[in-house]
Amino acid sequence: MSSRMSRLPSERLDTGLDAKSRRKVGEHLVRALADTYVLLLKTHAYHWNVVGPLFVPLHELTETHYEDMFEAADELAERIRALGMKAPMAFRQLLPKTAVEEESGDKPALEMVESLVNDHETLCQRLRDAGLAADEADDLVTVDLITRRLAFHEKSVWMLHAIAGK
Repeated sequence: MSSRMSRLPSERLDTGLDAKSRRKVGEHLVRALADTYVLLLKTHAYHWNVVGPLFVPLHELTETHYEDMFEAADELAERIRALGMKAPMAFRQLLPKTAVEEESGDKPALEMVESLVNDHETLCQRLRDAGLAADEADDLVTVDLITRRLAFHEKSVWMLHAIAGK
């Protein structure tokens, strides 16, 4: 067996990124995954529970958003694995890493929109930090992933503002 095949994949990947950089970028991605999952859950709950004149546009937009975020969570977790780290295996592992607050009560539609705007803006800010860390590490794959996620969340802010008439 060659020395390449006997190395442990998590510490000895030879993709051009050193272990310290992979770990730093991976930690940012775990936070992005945590934020994405909590926002996905909140968005899905709003999808189910919105009422009033904004029902149709918010119901349809939140469905598009939670479907996108579900796919994004998979991409983020797979990138974490590609960097040689374990992806979180339990929701309780994600909660301490997120900046998004879980929903705990019933809200009118406009308050739902405001909450989602705030959360998407928070993700934008945290994704920018992740993108800078990935860029500093010359991790082009993660930069690309983060750029696409950032574009989604910025567009979400715009669309939610439009629904609220702001």
